Amino acid sequence: MPLGLTNAPAAFMDLMSRVFRPYLDSFVIVFIDDILVYSRSLEGHKKHLRLVLKTLRRKQLPVVCIVGGPNSNDYGSNRILHHTIGLSDFSQELRCFQTVTCHQAVMKDLEDAQLQIDEAIAVALKESKPVYISISCNLPAIPHPSFPQEPAPFFLTPKLTNQECLEIAVEATANYLNKAVKPVIVSGPLLRAAKACNSLIELGDACGYAMAVMPSAKGLIPKNHPNFIGTYWGVVSTPFCAEVVESADAYLFARAIFDELTTVGYSLHVKMQKAVIIQPQSVVIANGPRFGGIQMRDFLKALARQLEYNSTAYKNYSRIHVSEGLPSQCDPKENLKVSILFKNIQNMLSSNTAVIAEAGDSWFNCQKLKLPQGCTYECQINYGSIGWSVGATLGYAQAAPNKRLISCIGDGSFQMTAQDVSTMLRCGQRNIIFLLNNGGYTTEEKFHFGPYNIIKNWNYTALVDAIHNGEGKCWTTKVHCEEELVEAIKTATEDKEECLCFIEVVLHMDDTSKELIQFACRIAARGRPPKP
Repeated sequence: MPLGLTNAPAAFMDLMSRVFRPYLDSFVIVFIDDILVYSRSLEGHKKHLRLVLKTLRRKQLPVVCIVGGPNSNDYGSNRILHHTIGLSDFSQELRCFQTVTCHQAVMKDLEDAQLQIDEAIAVALKESKPVYISISCNLPAIPHPSFPQEPAPFFLTPKLTNQECLEIAVEATANYLNKAVKPVIVSGPLLRAAKACNSLIELGDACGYAMAVMPSAKGLIPKNHPNFIGTYWGVVSTPFCAEVVESADAYLFARAIFDELTTVGYSLHVKMQKAVIIQPQSVVIANGPRFGGIQMRDFLKALARQLEYNSTAYKNYSRIHVSEGLPSQCDPKENLKVSILFKNIQNMLSSNTAVIAEAGDSWFNCQKLKLPQGCTYECQINYGSIGWSVGATLGYAQAAPNKRLISCIGDGSFQMTAQDVSTMLRCGQRNIIFLLNNGGYTTEEKFHFGPYNIIKNWNYTALVDAIHNGEGKCWTTKVHCEEELVEAIKTATEDKEECLCFIEVVLHMDDTSKELIQFACRIAARGRPPKP
């Protein structure tokens, strides 16, 4: 589904795909309802789009939401329009977007449209957050002198670090960390958006601290880094990681998110009084002094030159670490177990693959996968949207056509967004989707037992075959045991390498990771009645 378009004309789809493809790994542009054409010619349209996109890429804008608004003649007319909730007040949609965007622009005429658009983009670029632009649907095709044939240069003053603040912050942080006996570094998921992954790795190389990642940051620090100790996720951390992090007398958290899922119901045994928290433009030391006006990459590079080498925490990890065992062997024709499934998925990974983990038990099983150099990983823990991975697979594959995606998706999640498979086929994608069919919302069942967690079982392979309908390259199969799984993987990676491969894996409902059980117990405890 290039750019989120599902029913656009083929010529327009092709144009959008060619123009937007180089930018799909940097940010997202969302067109809601109608697509707005604002150039006098196709070539002019391409030039305008590319100018905007190049600027957006440099500044790491997450989302520009462009909306076709009501006809300008309908404002103030007391009329009721479609695509509304039936009221003559047309501001409901705007109010919805106000909570999730940093700036909103509503254009009802062309006189100041260019000014409003420039202002919206400028704010978005400065804040690196989404903006909302609504343009009355009867305006885009009307020429206006403020929109010349050739786009005007657009320039923003780059964000710069306050050097005085940087020096003070680095000195204070170095003084604090250099006094610690066994400090550690923990990477958060937003480090990538700050383009600071390499800077953090260079810091780890310089100081020798043990380095961990939070669950959504898996892959941001290579598993073969000499100081890497795994995923820090409280009681469901990778073995021996939590013991090292939580016993540290100082920790440096880089762009971390401390929501209730990442903290396993706020049960982490870390104290903010011991933490250095690095955000995109600020640093907080030991829950005390806060230094602003500092770009993260500048701070990490400067700090690397001031920290003393201290590998105590990593040495402690090396002493207590015991290699993980392999899953117990089973008969190849025995009913398939989750542990055997992911043992075989591990063998599929290479630098040419990427892993997408759906919300639920796939979070925990995919965390155990050891990613080869170049193998990327995506999961969505903070928002926790069920069914997210199907659309994410579609978008990721479109942005990275040289990668083969391996997506692990539960049956309940797949039922939410299954139609995206249709666009995967239309776009000629060659993803491998493992549909984990355990008969319901097993993750939710661990939180709270109820009949609503048992869903209607589908014939998933037949559904995908029906969507395929003989158009495009698609191969489906259903497996019940390891013997069938091994054969399916062999076919998907050899004979059907250029096809979208859909492998339904039939599992027992109670076959889950131990981490899910531990996680669910902690999260469910937060659902207790209010204290008297």
